[in-house]
Amino acid sequence: MNSSTSSPIVRSLIIICVALWLLTLGATEMGIDLTRQLGLYNFDSPFFRPWQLFTHIFMHDTKSPFHLFFNMLGLWMFGSSLENYWGPKRFLAYFLITGVCAGILQTSVTNYQMRPMVVEANQFEANPSYDAFEHFASNYLPGSYDNEGLNEFLKEWYYDRSNPGFISQSREFVSEISQTRQNTVNVGASGGLYGLLLAFGMIFPNVMIMMLIPPIPMKAKYFVIVFGAIELFSGLRQNVDDNVAHFAHLGGMLFGIILILLWRKQDRNRNVFHP
Repeated sequence: MNSSTSSPIVRSLIIICVALWLLTLGATEMGIDLTRQLGLYNFDSPFFRPWQLFTHIFMHDTKSPFHLFFNMLGLWMFGSSLENYWGPKRFLAYFLITGVCAGILQTSVTNYQMRPMVVEANQFEANPSYDAFEHFASNYLPGSYDNEGLNEFLKEWYYDRSNPGFISQSREFVSEISQTRQNTVNVGASGGLYGLLLAFGMIFPNVMIMMLIPPIPMKAKYFVIVFGAIELFSGLRQNVDDNVAHFAHLGGMLFGIILILLWRKQDRNRNVFHP
């Protein structure tokens, strides 16, 4: 059976994501920022809106077409088989629930991880100093060690630490970093996609999957374990230079397994059998 005709939900989701990507790209050229309204901001951000928990799933980074391409490739690869197995309604419910829950987990973890930065920014505002600024920038500014402008500023301030101009500039800099990191936006279907990956590994555990990098074939169940471990390790590292929403990926997998186990229990109680 041809997956392109037997997977209408997968096809529709891909069309929606591609259309929104093109629309966002065109709107940006006109000075309209759709990501501000439809991407997912942290709960503490002034830009957060409840509907973003749903809409961010269909938004993708317009600066990188590869973000959209690989998500849609994964949606087609894993989603088609799962839609044929579950049926359109259950498949769509699974994808949306895991996507929304992944966003909730990601923003919750991000807010928790941001607390030390907010505390340190407030402390710096109350008592600014060269050492405190250097510590803040190294911890919370991506690529700080390679930032020529920052290094030049630190060098000049080092030899004139009581200069009120440097103190004023450092306060503005800390405030800018803090606001930028608190207002980082999350976009993409990756949370739901990792939920699909988890489901594929549970339902079709022995199907062989070819990894792209490196090109190594492995069974789906091991594929899921490898990717889950990578995301957990990457998420716990809390690398300031890493802009990947690892806990969204983990959230999709976590809530995916909960949902699958719940459905299996319900199906057993109703004597529903999936081939």
